[in-house]
Amino acid sequence: MSGKRWIVTSVINNNVVSARNERNQERILIGKGIGFRMKSGDEVAPSKIEKEFFLKSKNAAGKLYALIAQTPEIYMEITSEIVKMAEKELDKELDEAVFLHLMDHISFAVSRMKQGIAFKCVLLWEIRSFYPKEFAAAKKGLELINEKTGVDLPEDEAGAMAIHIINAEFDYENVNDSVRMTELIHKIINIVRYQYHMNFDEESVHSVRFTTHLKFFAKRIFQDNMLDSDDSEFHEMIRKEYAEAYMCAEKIARVISEDYQLTVTEEEKIYLAVYIHRITMAEGKE
Repeated sequence: MSGKRWIVTSVINNNVVSARNERNQERILIGKGIGFRMKSGDEVAPSKIEKEFFLKSKNAAGKLYALIAQTPEIYMEITSEIVKMAEKELDKELDEAVFLHLMDHISFAVSRMKQGIAFKCVLLWEIRSFYPKEFAAAKKGLELINEKTGVDLPEDEAGAMAIHIINAEFDYENVNDSVRMTELIHKIINIVRYQYHMNFDEESVHSVRFTTHLKFFAKRIFQDNMLDSDDSEFHEMIRKEYAEAYMCAEKIARVISEDYQLTVTEEEKIYLAVYIHRITMAEGKE
C-alpha cells in the first residue's frame, strides 16, 4: 500500500470510512478503529486499512453505505473475517460485492434465528459435496458468528453462506446463478451414475477433477460463453473412441436444452465426453 494516500470524504462508523485515493477514486475502507475521531479531509493511515472496496456499481455502493449504516458493527467485523477465511481457503480474491451480500445475509439469519424461524437449505448436500472449500469457510463462519453473537446457526446457514461465496468466486451477478450451477452439476453427475451404474468416491482426485470441470462447464453454459470450434477431425475421433461417453454427453445436452432452453455446442459435448470417459475409467464400473 506504500505510495498510496486516502483522504476521508465521510465517516460511516468507527470501522468504516469513505475516502478518495491519490487518483481521486472513491473507495470504502475498512479497519478496526479506522473512523475513530476522523473527519472529512483527514488522511487515513495505511496501517489501519484492512480492506479496500471499490464497488463498480454506484447502486451497489449506495446499498453498502445504507447497509453498513443500519447494521450493527459486529456483523461487519464477522463478515470481514469470513471473507478473509474464504479467500485464504480458496487462495483467491473474491468479488467485493460478496461483503454486501454476506453481511446482509448474516444479520438477517441471526435475527431470524432469534425469532425461532428455521431455515432449510435444499442444496446442502450438493454444496457440501461439490464445493468443500467454500463450505469449510462458511462452517468456520458459523463458529465465528456463535462466538461473536452467542447465536448458534444451523449447518443449513453454512450452505446459504457458501452460495454467496461461490457467487463471488465465479463472478456471478445473481445468487440464483450459483443455485442453477449447483443443480446442473447434480443433474449431470446423476446422469453419468445412472448410465454407467456406478458411484463416485467424492474425495478421490478423479472425482474432484471431474467436478471442477463441471463447475466451469456450468459457468460457461449460464454465461453464454461456451467453447466452440470446427475441429471436426478431433470431434469425430472422440465420438468414435469414446462412444459411450459421448452418448452420455448428448443426454446431458438434451437435459440442458429441456430444462434451461440452452443449446450445448459440439465442442462442449466433446470435452464433456472426454471428462466422462476419464472419471468412469478411473473409478471403474460396478
